[in-house]
Amino acid sequence: MSSKTDWPAGYYIGLREQVPDRAMIEAFRQLPVPNIGDCMGRSAGARGLQPWHADRQLVLCGPALTVKVRPGDNLMIHKAIEMAQPGDVIVVDGGGDLTQALIGGLMRTSALTKKIAGFVIDGAIRDLNEWAEGGIAVYARGNTLRGPSKDGPGEVNIAISCGGMVVAPGDLIVGDADGVIAIPYTELSALLPKVHQHVEREARIRTNNAAGTTDPERFNSLLRSKGCPL
Repeated sequence: MSSKTDWPAGYYIGLREQVPDRAMIEAFRQLPVPNIGDCMGRSAGARGLQPWHADRQLVLCGPALTVKVRPGDNLMIHKAIEMAQPGDVIVVDGGGDLTQALIGGLMRTSALTKKIAGFVIDGAIRDLNEWAEGGIAVYARGNTLRGPSKDGPGEVNIAISCGGMVVAPGDLIVGDADGVIAIPYTELSALLPKVHQHVEREARIRTNNAAGTTDPERFNSLLRSKGCPL
């Protein structure tokens, strides 16, 4: 791939240097997104994006193929679909614009054929009835019937901002009914055991809550540390 300086201003198509292996992807697929977010400081994860696919049990989990577009233009998203490998998640910085849809039913059909896992769009989609048929996940900021232009500019496989998340090519995207989160590639190995431990801890708390044996000291000690006279 040629250097970015060889491309016209605003246009670039790069390559991903690394993606998570299949074992890592499948390990994170089993974990709830809220638990992942808790272990990333409780401030990670997309804001303002919601699932538009009908099956809320569907878990989105795959490496990010990133796209930055001019709001309302989807030229480079078409290129990203062409480039995508099975299981990829196409993550789009559309500037949060809702005046024109960036993807619709025809692109969904292409993505299904390529076995793309899903889309995360900081922008709008359309053709909601087709997305409701299932088979592929889509998170977006909103919807509109108004279609996009295909003039560019745009860039593929660069670091982007999407729903308040910084997403680099090859980061792991995980989405479920609660929302969607991006995990930096370099943090995956260290994060995985922490999330497993967190899941196990929550399971113990849930069991105690159900049995009515919750330890009040868990929160009373916090209140005392704030100076509350308990």
